[in-house]
Amino acid sequence: MEKVLVECKAHKWTEGGNVPSAKLTVWNEAMLFFHAAPRGYRKILFVLRDFSDKRKETLGEYYIRTNPHLIPKRVEVWEYNEKRRAAIKIK
Repeated sequence: MEKVLVECKAHKWTEGGNVPSAKLTVWNEAMLFFHAAPRGYRKILFVLRDFSDKRKETLGEYYIRTNPHLIPKRVEVWEYNEKRRAAIKIK
């Protein structure tokens, strides 16, 4: 049986289309937990897909682009699209 750790987040861009900096600190915290977790676990950050017209990217894509130094190599990032009821792996 595969061992899996999943952290789920449902954060969105601010109403003005700005980065929800305070909320992304808990994403950073999740990366620390993944880093500290035992080997042999599949590690997944599962986030709500929220696209910014202003930035032309999703919050998940933004996080990956701006924080690659915090994301452990084997951590997967998945986005859930509520409208389509589907998830895709973005890292």
